[in-house]
Amino acid sequence: KMFACEHEGVTPDILVLGKGMTGGYLPLSATITTEEIYGAFLGEYEEFKTFYHGHSYAGNPIACAAARGSLEAFRNNDTLEALKEKVAYFEEELKEFEGLPHVGNVRSKGLMAGIELVVDKESKDPYAPETAVGWKVAEHAMEDEVLLRPLGNVVVLMPPLGIPMDDLKKLVRVTYESIRRATEGKPHNGNP
Repeated sequence: KMFACEHEGVTPDILVLGKGMTGGYLPLSATITTEEIYGAFLGEYEEFKTFYHGHSYAGNPIACAAARGSLEAFRNNDTLEALKEKVAYFEEELKEFEGLPHVGNVRSKGLMAGIELVVDKESKDPYAPETAVGWKVAEHAMEDEVLLRPLGNVVVLMPPLGIPMDDLKKLVRVTYESIRRATEGKPHNGNP
């Protein structure tokens, strides 16, 4: 499925698209609406029905060219079909994280996951902000040439949809090991 709303069986009146259109290389977004919403903004100039919306980077021709190339690659590489194997692997491997003593919750949809780090698995007590445990996980991962994005006590995984399977496997292994090292004080075992 192309959009998160499709997984939930929801059809929004307004859908905003962003980073993925250019493969994350340049800022570009789009706003898509139902015909009914679109029609509400049609009219003569003096009716002032214009949907006044835009950004300083809207319609940038370089970003539009990047989006076109990205969308062509998405279609030509049959990205949605290729994702099935990757998502199945990703979801299965994420179950292993639940066995770590300082992982309170693992949630995912497609190739996007959030791994919550907690002081105590039973009580789900969070780490104090000053521990910066998420950043410690990210620092350990950088030692193995993997960039992670912690949001407080949650390690977010959002690999590109076109990620090669070997790189996805490395991402999962390094993230697991980095969480273990940051939360259990384990030494580094070398590159996975």
